[in-house]
Amino acid sequence: MRVGVTLACTECKNRNYQTNKNKKNNSERIEMKKYCKFCRSHTLHKETK
Repeated sequence: MRVGVTLACTECKNRNYQTNKNKKNNSERIEMKKYCKFCRSHTLHKETK
């Protein structure tokens, strides 16, 4: 049930991180605060298709 997802920065829209999630437990899109090397700051990253 684990699927790979890509996280994109909400500020600059660059896709910086790849992770996986359990679709059975978390059906909605995940959001994490991660470091964006393009913005050079910690920003909110959201799951993309």
